[in-house]
Amino acid sequence: MELLIDGLKKAIEMIFSGDPEVFAITWLTLRVCLISILISTLIGLPLGLFLGLTSFKGRRLLLLFINIGMGLPPVVAGLWITMFLWRSGPLGDFSLLFTPTAIIMAQILVSLPIVTSLTCSAFQQIDDKLLLQIKALGATRVQSLIILLKQSKIAIMAAIMAGFGRVIAEVGAAMMVGGNIQGDTRILTTSIVMEVSKGNFDIALALSFILLTAALLITAALTFLQQRKRFS
Repeated sequence: MELLIDGLKKAIEMIFSGDPEVFAITWLTLRVCLISILISTLIGLPLGLFLGLTSFKGRRLLLLFINIGMGLPPVVAGLWITMFLWRSGPLGDFSLLFTPTAIIMAQILVSLPIVTSLTCSAFQQIDDKLLLQIKALGATRVQSLIILLKQSKIAIMAAIMAGFGRVIAEVGAAMMVGGNIQGDTRILTTSIVMEVSKGNFDIALALSFILLTAALLITAALTFLQQRKRFS
């Protein structure tokens, strides 16, 4: 208990002392996580909608791979991204390994299946009668899409929150593709692992409180958007 209190005190001290390294690490963490979940949403939302509302040959197989991807171990994702970005890999000429971009790519790989699969499930649960009613009213494709998005808003936001929860807690892939380089690719999760390995449990706990606070604030904002009209 004393260790937890010391960690909380250390976190408060780090924040109010204006420690530039802590702010840089926190900002990089938020930046890579928000960018990765934004890209995963921009890709996963239309893909999930398409898979949830259409039927074609190979759809079940595609859904199977997407669902398998939901449980993809982060170290495996990190290994694949590393292989692609290594000097001899397909994207080696871009020199992206050990950069924030590589961390974003790894986080997209672990969060995209979550957003896609949960979005697909949300649209699959839409009542067929609603779809027939929309067609009967002569709604355009854009109007139909807006109606369906409104109907599935709560489930879609839940998918985004699940994806965000995955990326902000990710450490294995970030460590592998980012290298935990000070001032460049060091984020909160990799910093916590490093401090624990050095025996600095008070600093590790302090960083964990900062990470939890950031995750709480962003998740609270997403929850507000999700539930805004339900209780208004």
